[in-house]
Amino acid sequence: EVDEIRERPCIVATGPLTSEALSETLGRMLGADHLYFYDAIAPIVDADSIDHSRVFRASRYGKGGDDYLNCPMNREEYERFYNALIDADSVSAREFEDKRVFEGCMPIEVMARRGKDTPRFGPMKPVGIRDPGTGSEPFAVVQLRVENREETAYNIVGFQTRLKWPEQKRVFSLIPGLERAEFLRFGSIHRNTFINGPGFLNTDLTLKVDEGVYIAGQLSGVEGYIESTAMGLISGINVSRSIRKKGFAEVPVETAHGALLRYITGSSPEGFQPSNINFGLFPSTGIRTGDKRKRREEIVKRALNCWEDYLNRIGNG
Repeated sequence: EVDEIRERPCIVATGPLTSEALSETLGRMLGADHLYFYDAIAPIVDADSIDHSRVFRASRYGKGGDDYLNCPMNREEYERFYNALIDADSVSAREFEDKRVFEGCMPIEVMARRGKDTPRFGPMKPVGIRDPGTGSEPFAVVQLRVENREETAYNIVGFQTRLKWPEQKRVFSLIPGLERAEFLRFGSIHRNTFINGPGFLNTDLTLKVDEGVYIAGQLSGVEGYIESTAMGLISGINVSRSIRKKGFAEVPVETAHGALLRYITGSSPEGFQPSNINFGLFPSTGIRTGDKRKRREEIVKRALNCWEDYLNRIGNG
């Protein structure tokens, strides 16, 4: 078993179930508060799929600007949502997952089963929010927080969940304004060792506290097999170039690899959670069209061209 990082350069790609001994080593390097062992991911929806006629911008008590989109619920809407939520089918915790940990990142459905009004005193509390349509405080409210610079994706605040994906689509589509929502990422909570990348990773995937150590795979803060492999590829390229004194070749942010790198190294460190690749991570193409399919085709076309340019660059270097 590898329990220390003795050689430089090296790549650490020990995955979501990194051993206790190596986790302790990483914890000493980063500080225990910046190496996480469980993720708590809330769903993300495409901004274009939100019914903006049913939501409004506001922050609680009018503080902090209009950072949130608010989906107000009356009593009838809340009860319909609540009943669907507590009856929905969820994923069971695995044997190696400590159920006690979920107290710190409680799934919204578990919270709901503790009492009918529990979500209304938690992430769905309406206190300090006034619905401009009625002029009064809603019975409950779901808040959406912008997820990226381009404001093309929104996070459902406080809705970390273990519901199965089809159930998330069914239940969360009962939220006013999200009836036709397209989910760019579904929520999850599971055992996962990962680094707070925005605070501790350079764009070449080296640790800021030790630039001889490269991080790859799920440990870097990405979600999914393909994404983990992609970060392994980038780490491998960067180590190879470093050994050969070739210098760092920046990965274009317009590519899927670059978009993920920007997310795990350039997001806010506060509340950072892993992500898979989704269209919400890509920078805008600047093309103005109501045709979502066309916009996404342009994103893919640009990504492939930029990736080819990157490969040519590193191939010639």
